[in-house]
Amino acid sequence: MEPVLGDRSVGYNKAYQLAIRVVNAYRYLTDEKKEFVLSKQFLRCGTSIGANLAEAHGGISTADFSAKVAIAYKESLETKYWIALLRDTGYFDEKAAESLFKDVDEVSKILFAVLKKTRLNSKT
Repeated sequence: MEPVLGDRSVGYNKAYQLAIRVVNAYRYLTDEKKEFVLSKQFLRCGTSIGANLAEAHGGISTADFSAKVAIAYKESLETKYWIALLRDTGYFDEKAAESLFKDVDEVSKILFAVLKKTRLNSKT
């Protein structure tokens, strides 16, 4: 069952689905490719995106909410880095890497838009 967080959770459901893909990719990397170091970093940041958005939902202020979304955004950028590195070192094929990258990029764009909106609104 997928948690749903309401209106303040823009991107959360997509981040949750991404986290499921990351966990499954991690299983593939460890079970099939026997890769245990890079994959752990990929797992950590790829699942952290949704976890930080869950924390953002509980933010006590707009600034608190924005800070957690900013962390989630940075984690999405790190996730893209690990996908590229895993692709370029032969652990992911081009098709798998492109698919994962596309999903992370979609979440990144949503988070960036949320950050722009919350930070612009806090200045008015």
